[in-house]
Amino acid sequence: MSHYKSNLRDIEFNLFELFNVQEYLGTGIYEEMDADTARDILAEVERIAREDLAASFVDADRNPPVFDPATNTAPVPASFKKSYDTWMEAGFWSLGVPEEIGGTTAPPSLVWTTGEMILGAHAPIWMYCTGPFMGSVVFKNANGVERDIKIAKHMVERQWGATMVLTEPDAGSDVGAGKTFATPNEDGTWNISGVKRFITSAESDLQENIVHLVLARPKGVEGVGGPGTKGLSLFLVPKYHFDVESGELTGERNGVYVTNVEHKMGLKISNTCEVTFGDPQVGGGEPARGWLLGEVHDGIRQMFDVIENARMMVGTKAIATLSTGYLNALEYAKERVQGADLTQASDKTAPRVTITHHPDVRRSLMTQKSFAEAMRSLVVYTSTWQDKVQIAKAAGEKDELAEAVNDLLLPIVKGYGSERSWVLLGTESLQTFGGSGFLQEYPIEQYVRDAKIDTLYEGTTAIQGQDFFFRKIVKDQGKALGHLAGEIKAFIESGAGNGRLKNERELLATALADAEAMVGLMINDLMSAQDEIKNIYKVGLNTTRLLMALGDVVCAWLLLRGAEVALEKLSGDTADKAFYEGKVAAAQWFAQLNLPRISAELKIAQDASLDVMELDEAAF
Repeated sequence: MSHYKSNLRDIEFNLFELFNVQEYLGTGIYEEMDADTARDILAEVERIAREDLAASFVDADRNPPVFDPATNTAPVPASFKKSYDTWMEAGFWSLGVPEEIGGTTAPPSLVWTTGEMILGAHAPIWMYCTGPFMGSVVFKNANGVERDIKIAKHMVERQWGATMVLTEPDAGSDVGAGKTFATPNEDGTWNISGVKRFITSAESDLQENIVHLVLARPKGVEGVGGPGTKGLSLFLVPKYHFDVESGELTGERNGVYVTNVEHKMGLKISNTCEVTFGDPQVGGGEPARGWLLGEVHDGIRQMFDVIENARMMVGTKAIATLSTGYLNALEYAKERVQGADLTQASDKTAPRVTITHHPDVRRSLMTQKSFAEAMRSLVVYTSTWQDKVQIAKAAGEKDELAEAVNDLLLPIVKGYGSERSWVLLGTESLQTFGGSGFLQEYPIEQYVRDAKIDTLYEGTTAIQGQDFFFRKIVKDQGKALGHLAGEIKAFIESGAGNGRLKNERELLATALADAEAMVGLMINDLMSAQDEIKNIYKVGLNTTRLLMALGDVVCAWLLLRGAEVALEKLSGDTADKAFYEGKVAAAQWFAQLNLPRISAELKIAQDASLDVMELDEAAF
């Protein structure tokens, strides 16, 4: 039986009842993708995820790839290759890839809801098949260069693998401190030299070729890139050389080799590699040759096309895992008989009941349900802004508001989503199973191991918090946040829910005011740092706190919007009564459980001192 449990009903609720994407499906750029087609795709992807992709979940964890230093390879087990091939043969990976290079036009909201099911069933399958998406990045940044457009087409049509290559052993998240460099050749290619670390999917036997998108510092060229990230350029470095016109491999190995595969806590089937470029002592000693993509010193801007997609992926993966973790816990709780009802605890002859009758188990289950559904709404809501960006671009326009709001929401999706999911999987989902949750007999222990990485890669939660405040609020001058706050205030004042949600709207109003006060406090601390530089530490002490607080506010608002829709459905005849009652209950629970805590978080932020920053390291 599949470990994976989808929530297709709630996915469709978000798409078609809460955010009403059917209003623009079947029109304009999405003329070929109407609502019925989208529903059919979702249903088929759900089936594939549950029946085929999830089938290799356990075996891939227990029998992960083994790195062979003699051949610099790390082949995957046959069970995983079968799942991967099934997904690639289905063709749904092409959704969202430009038609010009062999893809299928589709709104990001559909891409990410299908993505939830793949990432929940077996996330590394999605990670290994990023080549077509990377081809989209190459196509977008080709600047009309025919060579690069052809490479992008080959990446899609030949289903090559691809990687994002940023991190270096001594630099870590400080990408601008990287030392990998590139020198030009007379034939227009470049030689790349250096070592990169933590490179996902850099080696496998799943594809005939892998194209590495490598950030490196060019040498011997005109123009001053400057220190840090400003001096970086993006290069396309294939594992195997190929004919640019046809895409056919020449049989010649490029001088880029995986020189280590990490042994990890979880997500073991996903090869996380050290990659060495142009080392004369590795492989055949050949140089690692590649092509410059676009303009010199434009690499970090180009790479952010990849990074932002990766952050959306990580948040979606985390939330998908929490959802299936909750549904597994719910199934177990409905079947596990233990103890008498609390009202009959003193009666030793009272009948034993399933643990769903126990108050603390119900508290745990509703907490899991409310967070899983809240963060699903967060992902879909964010992706609808991406829909708007895409629609505007197709019309030759630029939707600056949509771009800004999407930018604001991404750190919440990634940072808030990964933190909340990881914590709840361990403290609530696994806990529901009691001692059985600690056993490999159930999938939750693997969920927990696989989910921890979500808080770490593509920017740790601390980095997401700093990005959220400094770039998405301060640099944006609060425009996107102001718009979002205005939407929330309009909902609060709307009387939504016909009185059923009055208390929750009041809680939301207080929480939003507290979160806005936290933003104001941090901006004041930032401004005061102009006179007393150490005050910048106060900002740093509160950036993650702000990210989590605003995540709670946004998620509560989205759940309450869903509850408003559900109450309207319940006011008439519906065969889905239990589902809609669950939506209302989850929204009320989430608001009552989480929103009052933001007042305490504001008080903690207001009382933040520099004592911890002035403490001698020896005291730690």
